[in-house]
Amino acid sequence: MGFLVIILILVAIFIIPNIKIVPQAKAYVIERIGSYYTTWNNGLHVKIPFLDRVANRVSLKEIVKDFEPQPVITKDNVTMQIDTVVYFQITDPKLYTYGVEYPVAAIETLTATTLRNIIGELELDQTLTSRDIINTKMRSILDEATDPWGIKVNRVEVKNILPPRDIQEAMEKQMRAERERREKILQAEGEKKSSILIAEGEKESAILRAEANKESQIRIAEGQAQAMLKIKQAEADGIRLLKEAKADESVLTLKSLDAVKDLANGSATKIVVPSDLQNLATLGTTIKEMMNDKK
Repeated sequence: MGFLVIILILVAIFIIPNIKIVPQAKAYVIERIGSYYTTWNNGLHVKIPFLDRVANRVSLKEIVKDFEPQPVITKDNVTMQIDTVVYFQITDPKLYTYGVEYPVAAIETLTATTLRNIIGELELDQTLTSRDIINTKMRSILDEATDPWGIKVNRVEVKNILPPRDIQEAMEKQMRAERERREKILQAEGEKKSSILIAEGEKESAILRAEANKESQIRIAEGQAQAMLKIKQAEADGIRLLKEAKADESVLTLKSLDAVKDLANGSATKIVVPSDLQNLATLGTTIKEMMNDKK
């Protein structure tokens, strides 16, 4: 009984603590007698007591590091503050453990020096408008430099670019002036379009008025022509009816008298007297005598 208890105690002291479970997305670097032995991936593992030890526990997930702003000087001697964000991943736990002391600090220092070198070749305006170029160059340089450390740099982003205060004020004034210039251009273009539309409207209105006046005059002329045609037609019909009725000379003479009467009632100041006025008088006397005889 006592021997079994001793065995259980030895198992509890030596065996159980040496059973290790490595979780997902983790890796353990194992040393045996002070030297690198193996790398454990996720799963169940057992190490030899007193001989093996876990030298480093490494995360295989992508790591994001936001480094503090770094002072840099542009090609045109403008000092500004730039902070960067580096996305990297450990691909080789052995190299990460033994490749460099304090890998994250090494990446931060390498990022700062690389950023100074790149910005030193650019002017201020290029720096503010070339973030993609800066990001691409930095990622390429950092990825190559950290490869011996078992680190892969996936992406580098320039987070903020902070020029000096006087430069910021000058840029704000420039942007304000540019916005005012664009506003004036838009306003002038709007006024121009408005004037063109008004002129076109007046032109179309004048054309429509002229066409309406022309159409009115045409209608009036057509009406007058039709009226004259009706009058002439009526006169022609009257003559035709007289001819059909075989009117004698006396009837025609009476018609002539009616015409003379109409002329006298008018506003004309000159009356043309027919040459056969004497015959008309004789005819009038004859008609009068005939009427007296009937009485």
